[in-house]
Parts: sequence; C-alpha cells; structure tokens
Amino acid sequence: MPKTLADWLTYLESLHPKAIALGLTRVAEVKQRLHLDADFPLIVVGGTNGKGSVCAMLESILHAAGYRVGCYTSPHLLHYNERVRIAKQPVSDAQLCASFEDIEQARGDIQLTYFEFGTLAAMQLFIAQKVEVAILEVGLGGRLDAVNVFDADCAVVTSVDIDHTDYLGETREEIAFEKAGIFRQGRVAICADSDVPQTLRAHAQDIGAELWCIGSDFGFTTHQGQWDYCGKAGARSALPYPALRGTFQLHNASAALAALDALKARLPVSMAAIRRGLTEVQLAGRFQFVPGKPQLILDVAHNPHAARTLAQNLSGLPPCPHTYAVFAMLKDKDMAGVAAAMNLHIDTWLLAGIDAPRGASVEELTDALRLAGVRGAVIGFPDIAAAVAHACDVADDNDRIAVFGSFYTVADALLARGIRVA
Repeated sequence: MPKTLADWLTYLESLHPKAIALGLTRVAEVKQRLHLDADFPLIVVGGTNGKGSVCAMLESILHAAGYRVGCYTSPHLLHYNERVRIAKQPVSDAQLCASFEDIEQARGDIQLTYFEFGTLAAMQLFIAQKVEVAILEVGLGGRLDAVNVFDADCAVVTSVDIDHTDYLGETREEIAFEKAGIFRQGRVAICADSDVPQTLRAHAQDIGAELWCIGSDFGFTTHQGQWDYCGKAGARSALPYPALRGTFQLHNASAALAALDALKARLPVSMAAIRRGLTEVQLAGRFQFVPGKPQLILDVAHNPHAARTLAQNLSGLPPCPHTYAVFAMLKDKDMAGVAAAMNLHIDTWLLAGIDAPRGASVEELTDALRLAGVRGAVIGFPDIAAAVAHACDVADDNDRIAVFGSFYTVADALLARGIRVA
C-alpha cells in the first residue's frame, strides 16, 4: 500500500480507467461502508463560476464567528492539501494518507475515481475532527457529482453557463438541471445567477426545495465604498467590500450571506463576524494581484463566462500602456471563446503549452486565437514559466501582465515567481 501522499495520489490516478466517471452508486456504497454520516450542517456549493469564492467567503465568515469549519474545494493550485481544510488550515499529509488507507480497505473491488476518493476522505476527516459545519464544493455539475452523495442542508448554485458540455449538456438549460441536482426537499436552495434558468426553477419546485433567487429573494446595493445586503432574514447594512477583488464578488458575497440566513437557527453569525470574514477572506488565483511592478494579475478563468468577468474586471482598472497575456488552456475547453472574450484587453499574447494529458499545445492555442480573430501579436514559449519570465522582462513598470486560462496556468506562474498559496 502507498506510504507517502505523493505515492497515494499517483495510485489514485491509476485506479479508474476514466478521470471523470459521473454517478453516485459506487461512491454511495463506499460511503455506507465507512458510515460517513455527518451530524453537522452541510453547505454544498455548485455553479459554473464563483464556487471557490463563495466557499472561501463562507469559510472565512464562519471561522470568524468561532465555528470549527471544514472546507473541501477543488482543484488545488500547488498542493493537494489545499483541497481539505479544517479551521482554515490544510490537513496534513499523514491525515490524508490514513484516510485514503481506510477508504482503500473499505472499497473492496469497487472502482473509485481520484475525485471520489478525495471527497470521501474529506468527509471522513471532517467527521473524525469534529467540525461544526462543512462546506463542500461540487467538482463537476452536481446531480451525479461525488459531493452529491451527501445531503445539503443548504445548496448554492452560483452561476450557470456553458462548460463541460461533454458531461452536462449542450445548452444552458440542460446544464442548469444538472447543477440543480444538489437541491434537497424541504431545504433552502440558492441561485446567485440573475438570469435563473427555467429548468433550475422547475426542479426546485418538483422536489419541494425552497428556492431563493438573487434579485427577488435576496440582493445587494452599493454606496460610497460600502454595500448593503437584503435577504429573507432582513438587512445587513454598511458592509465592507470582500477582500477578493472583482466586480462580481458582491454576487458571490450575497449568495454566501443568503446561505447563512438559511442556516441562522443552527449557525448564528454576528455582524462583526461577517465584516471580519469579508475583509480577511483569501483565495489564490481569482483576480489575484501580485505586489510589485509591472502589475501581475493571476486568474484561473478557463471558460468564456469567467473570461468575460475577468475582462470586465480589467476594464475597471486604470488604463495602462500595454497588456501582456500569459495564456495556456486545456484543449477540451473553449479556447477560442476565452480568447474572444479577452481580445479587446490584450495587446500581446504569450502562449505556452500545459504539461498535462489534456493540455493544449502552442499550435492548438494559436489556431484558437486565429479563429477568435484576436488583434494582438502572438508569441509561443516552451512552457508557462518561460512565458511569465519573458513578460516580466519586456513589460515596463506601468504595463500589465494577465495570467489566465487554467488552474495549471496560474499554478505554474506561482511556482515561477516563487509565490506561496496562503
């Protein structure tokens, strides 16, 4: 049996013939064998974009309120342990290895994917370490995602857009139905997308979930450097902006506060905790500014919806003489759609391949940019580190470098610049 965490992760990657195998039957059976029944509230967060931000805000606020919080997110940037946090601290290699060993013994001949193994391990650790609330981020979709084997006391769908069409469907309505699969009868379901898909509304009604939608059941207004939240449980006024940058973060913050409203009887939270949680929240790779000059911005945007948000955020910054893009993506993503969304904001494209099975080559990225009709110059590099180094060498102090396209892209840029993930 593997001994180190690195050995375990290599082993888990080899267990199932498919990296993604949606379905709950296998993981539910192993969950039952391990008796993974939580006696604490569970918040499940899904959506096309914004899941990580909502999880981070909930974790930060609940931690500030004095709760022992478990938080499971994916993917990680630099270290697998980032995925499983207790009291805002990544769990240790030894804890993960012990949990993986328990799951390996319990599964028998049942095949589990890497993500399914990780989901079960996270919940086993949360139960063993006696957390008071757990936040679980959906990996893919919702209805058939391993996280959905656990019943949400409150479920959040942050946004719905086109992504993972091979698994979730070709249309926004089909994708919304898959994401709504995390809703539960008699419990609050939250949608932070201002354009609520009809299939999501219908599913909530069909199963008897209580659907709260942004703009009608909760929402926000801004004024003079602060913002106000109004929801089912009342108003929260004069709130500080979240420490996470970006114009869309108030949608995510509102969704987090709506979830706390839904669970206020079990998890009361003070205004002081909300203010502290919002100002202290951290999440690497989401419109992240790296100190120094030239301005370096890291964003994991990997689909057109996220790229449009990144473009909007860039447009809100002071103008700069020249913007360089360090751009690398996975080839099963909409590379041309992301490039088109960013086109008006990029003067020079620095392309690099991703050293992963699904990584797009420089040639494939070049073809995608040509299809998107980008206006800027295009230069290829052997890897992301080389592209980042070139950008930092040629950019003037007043220029801007935007690194985006994938978690892999941001992770390699962090490594190249020697930046640690908080």
